[in-house]
Amino acid sequence: MGALSRLPGPIRRWGPVGALVALIAAGSTLDVLSRPPDLPAFAGVRDGWKPSEAWLYDRNGKLLDRIRVDYAARRLAWTPLDAVSPAMRDTIIAAEDRRFVSHQGVDWLAVAGGLWAKATRRHDRGASTISMQLAAFLSPDIAAPGARGWLDKVRQMRAARAIEQGWSKDQILEAYLNLAPFRGETQGIGASALTLFGKLPAALDKREAALTAALLPNPAARPDQLAARACRLVPGADCNVLAAMAARMVAPGRLQALDPGIAPHLAQRLLRKPGTRITTTLDAAVQQVAVQALRHQLLGLGPTRARDGAAIVLDNATGDVLAYVGGVGLSSTAAAVDGANALRQAGSTFKPFLYAQLIERKWLTAGSILEDSPVQLDTASGLYVPRNYDNSFLGPVSVRRALANSLNVPAVRALVLDGVQSFRDRLFDLGYTDLSGDGDYYGFSLALGSAEVTLLQQANAYRALANLGRWSPARLRNEDARAAPRALFDSGAAWIVADILADAGARAATFGVDSALRLPFWAAAKTGTSKGMRDNWCIGFSDRFTVAVWVGNLEGDSMRSVSGTSGAAPVWRDIMMALHRGRPGKAAARPANVSGTHVTFVSGTEQARTEWFLAGTGQAVLAQAPASARRPHITNPVSGSVYAYDPDIPARQQALGVVVNGAATSHRLSLDGRPMGGAQEAVQLPLIPGSHLLALLDESGRRVDQVRFTVR
Repeated sequence: MGALSRLPGPIRRWGPVGALVALIAAGSTLDVLSRPPDLPAFAGVRDGWKPSEAWLYDRNGKLLDRIRVDYAARRLAWTPLDAVSPAMRDTIIAAEDRRFVSHQGVDWLAVAGGLWAKATRRHDRGASTISMQLAAFLSPDIAAPGARGWLDKVRQMRAARAIEQGWSKDQILEAYLNLAPFRGETQGIGASALTLFGKLPAALDKREAALTAALLPNPAARPDQLAARACRLVPGADCNVLAAMAARMVAPGRLQALDPGIAPHLAQRLLRKPGTRITTTLDAAVQQVAVQALRHQLLGLGPTRARDGAAIVLDNATGDVLAYVGGVGLSSTAAAVDGANALRQAGSTFKPFLYAQLIERKWLTAGSILEDSPVQLDTASGLYVPRNYDNSFLGPVSVRRALANSLNVPAVRALVLDGVQSFRDRLFDLGYTDLSGDGDYYGFSLALGSAEVTLLQQANAYRALANLGRWSPARLRNEDARAAPRALFDSGAAWIVADILADAGARAATFGVDSALRLPFWAAAKTGTSKGMRDNWCIGFSDRFTVAVWVGNLEGDSMRSVSGTSGAAPVWRDIMMALHRGRPGKAAARPANVSGTHVTFVSGTEQARTEWFLAGTGQAVLAQAPASARRPHITNPVSGSVYAYDPDIPARQQALGVVVNGAATSHRLSLDGRPMGGAQEAVQLPLIPGSHLLALLDESGRRVDQVRFTVR
């Protein structure tokens, strides 16, 4: 009766049966309250592991870059137990669960020791086994590690025993090492070893293992606390050395990584999901060459002249992108922006495609004469007055000289001949797919690169010239399909344009005879500078590679003292020289429809030379068309012009001179239907406020040209 007398009154009155029922009910309640949730199998945990990182590799399987995709925690790939050093495995067991290999999930000796420590008010070292901690990692319904409530501990114990019944000891230890939190947001031994020591888990030694294990009780512990605990785990160790290692390990900004970090912009572009591993077409060695060349140039220019740059290298035969440099940081104020994929104004880099299209149509040849002189074009938005880079004019020039020296006015005249819509369509076919407007939208400025394009588009379009007019998409990933090339230009026209771009003598007037564009082997190149000095390009090719370089400021402000050959061209040169070390580039074989003819120029402005022509277009003597062969037209005033009449100036001193070009000896002028005299006379029009129509009439009175202008 002694035990029964101590039960509560109502139960005591029920007798032994009642007491038994009460005990059973209490046990059932305890069982329900302490029952752990169903836990996954080892295979499910391992296969469901999602690293926070994604990886980018080159064509040979070499790591280029890794990026963080998931910011909830920093996790790397699942680390198998055999990829963890024995020192790390042994130290973890010694620090966290000395009888791990012998117990069944609960270390009853440690539990008894913990209870005795509480009873005697001594230090409690804890009795949570590795299996118990793993149970808490696997389910949020189980108390987190370190919980002290007795019901939490019972649930952990039961969960640990359940794990031990279905998992092997190796599986338990492997999962624990991958799920355990270490310093800060780092989770798992893979991320911990990389972040704290810049090593793989297999390379951790005894001291590093002890410092890693010392983090588990308190990942935010101070360096001296970590060193003291690690010193107890490594008998005979020099504790001063461990203290220094602990201080370095947790120093602010400490992030060692086995990560070359040489393609960060491409990694951001391609890596979207945690755990992704993408093999690219890049070559790590070529990528390093491009990075170093761009870095060297930007350091030389300095941030006051240009802060940003990008570079692309393509394999001509396959279209594989061998280097993709979106930027190199340094003094950039927009280092995260991908310069290789940013839309920038093309400048003069469209000109080769314009001339190739006209040569292909046999409307021009490399020897055709174009006029490099002031011109005003009437457009829907007003007058368009193109100028050359140096604001000077060379007069009559051949197409070879006009393209090689990147003259603007001849290019605009060529576009007038070609047609803006036709040229825009050809550019779109070449891969400039961001040219979404029609020809009217871009107007004549399209010849000078007013549209915005990316560096990769530029590189692949020039690769079509290197491949004699055959175009196919560039490849960035190893898994990308290889598309069959399609002919966009006549091979002969592409070859002639490439020959012009490789002609150092033809471009000497603008670039000098020994610029950065001249290499000790055959290579074709074109520079370009956009309006306001915001973009500087150099794109060129050899027989094997196409290299495209952009230099500028990603925030859009103008560069200072940077020209076509002092900005992007030196980078292009350095990359080309490295790519062809030991194997110089050579010109492509001349197509069968191209032949050479010795030509002379009547004007004497260009020396006699051998010029290349498509079949049926060769000429031995080249000259400007005489004035008698030109259609008479009014060149001043220009249609759409607006003039101001000043009432403070005598009317007789305010007049507008008329200029007519072409054979117009018998032609006459009329203003608003009133005769104004012969077209070859020095006709002066009075400035009368209002809108006026000036017409040019032939001898029969037929109108052959007209312009409309306004006086205000």
